[in-house]
Formats: sequence, structure tokens, C-alpha cells
Amino acid sequence: MALSDELGKLADMHQRGTLSDEEFARAKARVLGQAGTEAPSPVIAGLNRLQRSRGDRWIGGVCGGIAELTGVAAWLWRLMFVLLLLCGGTGIVAYVLLWIFVPDAPLPLGTGHGEPA
Repeated sequence: MALSDELGKLADMHQRGTLSDEEFARAKARVLGQAGTEAPSPVIAGLNRLQRSRGDRWIGGVCGGIAELTGVAAWLWRLMFVLLLLCGGTGIVAYVLLWIFVPDAPLPLGTGHGEPA
């Protein structure tokens, strides 16, 4: 249900006397508070932190980045992608898509172009 629909129903109930002023104010605050403050699920929050590794990288840093996020060794992720590669090429497709869509980790301070390391 849209936010405007819910607020409209609350206003109608308030006008008819079904809701007191105090009840209307609490219900309105509850509806408005839920609109923009929903916290993402832990899975979504974790995916938003996923970055390709700059230090543990063989090809694109995908497995190193997943390893840093999950705490599972990078070699296990590499093995999983190789096994998926043997299953109809799924591993290479997944790896390339992650390589394209997952951003690189930021450069450590002091290692930018033109700055001494």
C-alpha cells in the first residue's frame, strides 16, 4: 500500500472520530517513520560492502574480495569457481559478472598516482 493511501485512510478515520488526536498523531508518526528508515537485511548490507581485493588478486580480485568479506580462505573461493567452471561454464560467467559489477577496493593512503609510497 502506498504511503499516501495509508495517510489518507488515517485522515479519514480521524475525521470520522474513530481515532483521537493522539492516536492519529502516533499512527501518522509510525507510518512516516517506517517509510524511510527501514534497515537493509544483513545479507544486503554485506553485499553492499563487497569489493574486489587489491592485495589478494590473481586475475580480477573477486575471490580475494569475497574472502575478505566472508572470512573464508580465498583459495576455497577460487576452487569453487573452478568447479563451477567445469559445470557448464557457470563459474566463468559468475566470475566475469562479479568482476564487472563489483567495485575495486579503494587504494590505501599514500599509494595514489604521483604520491610517494
